[in-house]
Amino acid sequence: MRLLVVYSSRTGNTRQVAQQALAAWKGKVDIHPVEQAPSPDGYDVVAVGYWVDKGKPDPRAAGYMAGLAGQRVAIFGTLGASPASGHAEDVRRAALDVVQGNDVLGSFLCQGRIDPELIKVMAASGHHPMTPERRANIEEAAKHPDANDLAEARRFFEQLYDIACEEKVHARHDA
Repeated sequence: MRLLVVYSSRTGNTRQVAQQALAAWKGKVDIHPVEQAPSPDGYDVVAVGYWVDKGKPDPRAAGYMAGLAGQRVAIFGTLGASPASGHAEDVRRAALDVVQGNDVLGSFLCQGRIDPELIKVMAASGHHPMTPERRANIEEAAKHPDANDLAEARRFFEQLYDIACEEKVHARHDA
């Protein structure tokens, strides 16, 4: 069972999550930054990681995701907000929209530190004033991904492997 992991990472958060596939996947794993991503042909599953930009997958990851068709895919991302927030649910839906036309096996989101340059841009734009709540969220995001987040990512890839194997068995029986 071959897994291709393609990721886009601005601060290293998404790369850390992508690397959890190495510990979790029981078959062959190839991991590439999106700029060096190979064709998905020949892989059993393609997992694409992104960082959140304006409420959706960043442009590089989104471009790769949009180019997938008829693949078995999983998506994972990192964002400054809590993965339990309404914003995270909106992000998840936006990411799933990008991979329509594929067999989506799962999705995963975890919090991650925000690039200081993005914080400056958001503050300067006036759309994201630096409220006490926003400052607290930025401070919390700076602590992530932590050991618990990475353990959850490992479990995500373990479950992904199990789902992929189960679907492959069902496909053989249905043929």
